[in-house]
Amino acid sequence: MLTLRNLLGLTLAASLAGCGGGVKYRPVSDVPVRIGPPYKVRGATYVPAAQPTYDMLGYATWYGGESGNQVANGERFRPDWVTAAHTTLPLPSYVEVTALDTGRRILVRVNDRGPYGDPTRILDLSKGAAQQLGVRAKGKAAVRVRVVEPEEKDRAALRKGKSARELPPLPASSLASLQAQFARGVGTR
Repeated sequence: MLTLRNLLGLTLAASLAGCGGGVKYRPVSDVPVRIGPPYKVRGATYVPAAQPTYDMLGYATWYGGESGNQVANGERFRPDWVTAAHTTLPLPSYVEVTALDTGRRILVRVNDRGPYGDPTRILDLSKGAAQQLGVRAKGKAAVRVRVVEPEEKDRAALRKGKSARELPPLPASSLASLQAQFARGVGTR
């Protein structure tokens, strides 16, 4: 005979069984978009905010040894996916990243926080994103990063770990202009 006490015990055991070992990762999704409160890292305060006109020149680095770790928006880090970390953009966000040495452009899904320390570093690319942009061997590359709203098929591909459609390289005149701005000083355009 099932008593109330036994029923409660079984319910508790079933609940605890679902909590066993390991980190709970959020599924890869574009909702909800999270901005988050201000936070401090190494004495610096970062204030996340919606930044639909974000368009910056700076350096991108890449990371990839943290496979399986949880990223800032709760997803699992997959180094071969085309993702990135940014200190203040909403999570997730989509950015177009342009390598200033070649004009090559890619779409990237931002789902993590960083980089920290050097203020000229504006983006940490996953290993997969660095490879696709052609900057993995460099470790640190001059880039333009701007927020974009890609088509749903590109968002869906990036959410599944696939590359978005290939973007044409930046025209030579536009690239030369960005390179000149970068040479005058890394930062806001």
